[in-house]
Amino acid sequence: MNVTALQRPSSLVEGVCQQLAGLIRGDRSGAERWLPAERSLAEQLGVSRTVVREATKRLEQQGLLEVQHGTGIRVVDKLHRPLSGSLELLIPDVAERLQQLNETRLSIEPDAAALAAQRATREQIRALRRIHAELEAAPDNAAAIMTDLDFHRAIADASGNLIFRLVLDSLAELGLASRQRTIGRIGKATAIEHHAEVLNAIDARDPDAARQAMRRHILAAGEDMDLDALKGRKAR
Repeated sequence: MNVTALQRPSSLVEGVCQQLAGLIRGDRSGAERWLPAERSLAEQLGVSRTVVREATKRLEQQGLLEVQHGTGIRVVDKLHRPLSGSLELLIPDVAERLQQLNETRLSIEPDAAALAAQRATREQIRALRRIHAELEAAPDNAAAIMTDLDFHRAIADASGNLIFRLVLDSLAELGLASRQRTIGRIGKATAIEHHAEVLNAIDARDPDAARQAMRRHILAAGEDMDLDALKGRKAR
């Protein structure tokens, strides 16, 4: 990782943040990466260790770095973490969180599927088919749930809209809870059927069909969660 001494901007901390963020996001190697030690990084940037410490703290809060005391500063890709960590505080009631999750998905994922039908590369469509095959072959509900999440992430990637992917990543933990109430209760058959409809529409380059298929899928998931909640109330 090559860093250069900074010119003196109005905010040294902001300048360090911008340079480090640019370097981090520009490296797509996929290998595990660590920043130089705090003292070395400060010397390379031409700033104090206090400035480096504040900048890395900000980038950690944004999900780009993970400060491991006694070990170092690791580069991560968790831009979704700030929103993800706020959901439980913002919406304490689990049922309400799941309902709002479904409303959010209805606002985003049908359009993501439509854009994927217009923009997906052949390799992205092949990747979707591989994930779909993994869902069909999933040996248990736990594996099916994780594969289901992968399928929806891959559609967001294929849409070409990075914000869609970031939002879905931010909702991943809540999405896991949602699928535990659907796939975990009724199995994977419905998800397989609905995913096939979405995938075939994307492959056919039919954005309207992809949008409608994804909308039906999410509405059905919401109905399954409602049935699960009703069953819980009756049991009590």
